[in-house]
Amino acid sequence: MNNDRNIAEPSEAGTPMPERIGQPRLRAVAELMRELSDPVRLAVVEDLGDGPRTASQLADDLDIAAPRLANHLSRLRAAGIVTVTRSGRHAIYQLADRRITGVLSTLGPLAAPGRDAVAAAGPAGAAGTSMAAARTCYDHLAGRAGVAVFDRLIAAGALLAPPDADNSEIALGPGAAAGFAALGVDVHAQLPPRRKLAITCLDWTEQRPHLGGALGAAVLDSALASGWVRKGKGRTLEVTPAGRLHLGHPASPVLA
Repeated sequence: MNNDRNIAEPSEAGTPMPERIGQPRLRAVAELMRELSDPVRLAVVEDLGDGPRTASQLADDLDIAAPRLANHLSRLRAAGIVTVTRSGRHAIYQLADRRITGVLSTLGPLAAPGRDAVAAAGPAGAAGTSMAAARTCYDHLAGRAGVAVFDRLIAAGALLAPPDADNSEIALGPGAAAGFAALGVDVHAQLPPRRKLAITCLDWTEQRPHLGGALGAAVLDSALASGWVRKGKGRTLEVTPAGRLHLGHPASPVLA
């Protein structure tokens, strides 16, 4: 059998590489995984899953020295995983494609076989941490707490089920006034103009939507003012006992 057709370009070691292994698609995936193989770079991708951050914000969130972080951000930029824009003196980083958070969510449990499912779920085993439990995403509530609030509002008929998981505008349902009032929000109050009232925002740890938009911001403001959540380090939030009572959907165990 003639194997000449199965030989592609030489490998790094200088030996011929089988054609299938040398496929551009597989090599591109291998390069991507190589850039994600460092825990610091994984943590950056996780943190950016909720939206753009400045370098100083990332350093605070990850509790890492700025010079060390800069090296990792440079590699992520070179690999096309993150992009950067300038706003005055600040460099603002964001994911080039948010779908990468779904890849991390899939790999997390596979990287921890035999461990408790809750502790292993989420990007790089992030579920079970404070970031996965509750955090801010832009100016709204994210993590298990944010998803629980979203589920509660859908179940109460305050919001109609959205067609897509990410960045879809959501219509208010017949139970909007009562559903949001239970969270301390008046849907008839004056809300910021030129901003969508309610949108889905795909949660990177839960891989399900939480509530964004003007109403999402109002819910977080109310939760903070009511003492249902307290600010922690960086973007993390602590859900208080009163918050577990008021924020979660009664049938959902996510805030237990």
